[in-house]
Amino acid sequence: MSGSILPCQLEGISWHAGGRVLLDRISLRLEAGLRTVILGPNGSGKSLLLRVAHGLLQPTSGRVVWSGTALNGHQAMVFQRPVLLRRSAAANIDHALSLRGVKGPERERRRNEVLERTGLAHLAHQPARALSGGEQQRLALARAWAVRPEVLFLDEPTSSLDPTASRGVEEVVQALHEAGTKIVMSTHDLGQARRLADEVVFLYGGRLVEAAPAAGFFESPKSAEARDFLAGNLIG
Repeated sequence: MSGSILPCQLEGISWHAGGRVLLDRISLRLEAGLRTVILGPNGSGKSLLLRVAHGLLQPTSGRVVWSGTALNGHQAMVFQRPVLLRRSAAANIDHALSLRGVKGPERERRRNEVLERTGLAHLAHQPARALSGGEQQRLALARAWAVRPEVLFLDEPTSSLDPTASRGVEEVVQALHEAGTKIVMSTHDLGQARRLADEVVFLYGGRLVEAAPAAGFFESPKSAEARDFLAGNLIG
């Protein structure tokens, strides 16, 4: 992709609300290629950090610095519960492409391609909100994939899904990674993190405690908090 916006540097990111420090001076570099998985107990700041990095929230202090300046169209985000239009699955994707200025045969080609690659081609004309939870999440991923983001932020995308549906979502995430999209994902599922992560960012109490290659983090975490988390002594 031309005009790359990676790497991305988070510099001293803090976020305060109601007199509480929810993110505390987090500095982190996001490189191309690697799948970055954010772990931590409930309330550690995982979802908040994703929203700040994506630009949905402005930090109280610090800054997010992308290598490029034209961010529109280069990144996307998929949430725990996808927000879908009251239209067909195909029309949801068409709408996203239309907003990005993709028209005519190219829009149709991209829509059909992502529906096929996410296993939803047979549901193209079904109402999006009538799909199962797993199908809706795959549709949200297909919609994001269609606009060809360089970076895709995923906020616990399988938190409300059963194991079969979760594996279907993981397969799409893996396909996006293989297609060249940078994945930055939060999850509470350690098994999923082991399957998908190339590197782990571990948060605790709004602080960045560890950032390490996944194998090293799972085999030999450096902090007591991470060891407790992996042992199940911290609620994740």
